Amino acid sequence: MDRRPGGPGVSAAGRRALVVRGGWEGHAPVETTELFLPALTEAGFAIRISEDLDVYRDRDLLAATDLIVQCWSMGSLTEEQSAGLVSAVHAGTGFAGWHGGVVGTFNESLAYLRMVGGLFLHHPPDFLDYRVTIVPEQAAHPIVAGLGDFDVTSEQYWMLADSLSTVLARTRIEPENGGHGGEPVDMPVVWTRRWGAGKIFFSAIGHRLADLAAPTVHTLTERGLVWAAR
Repeated sequence: MDRRPGGPGVSAAGRRALVVRGGWEGHAPVETTELFLPALTEAGFAIRISEDLDVYRDRDLLAATDLIVQCWSMGSLTEEQSAGLVSAVHAGTGFAGWHGGVVGTFNESLAYLRMVGGLFLHHPPDFLDYRVTIVPEQAAHPIVAGLGDFDVTSEQYWMLADSLSTVLARTRIEPENGGHGGEPVDMPVVWTRRWGAGKIFFSAIGHRLADLAAPTVHTLTERGLVWAAR
């Protein structure tokens, strides 16, 4: 499916975005990705949509793509699909997404998990009210500049992550919600990272459409998608 805007202000030389969506329907991959298509169009991207992971085997297409937005939960990649995606990002294609569509999928692909920098492990069975805190040292980053700390009512993700990422926002998991040994645990919520020449943006918020439509979350997610592009 192609959506290649041809109106004023968008030239054939404009940037290209590929939206890859599917997997578990509980994360509303169509509805949530549709939420951000207007902003990508406004930013000058010609948009192509794929609901087939075999698009990651098309190395020529990926090489010509400036941004991949992925929302595909509980899926699996073949070795060829994984290699195509990871090599494209390493060569400079941007990669961005949220929640289980990035860190709750493709668990058998170690190359993919190393690229995105995180793996979902746990969340309490019920939605929680929790605070997301902007990391003070990153307050001027273009993704979160001008945004203050904010509250979320949704799933609070416990993830494995590494130190290669730049954490822009974090939350604190209290002992009653999964903190270990009676102590709270700080957990990243929003991060960026470099993988070769490619840029990556991830936000843990986005279980449902309402999460992503909340003003602060919507703003930082839109900014993150555009930031990650080549």
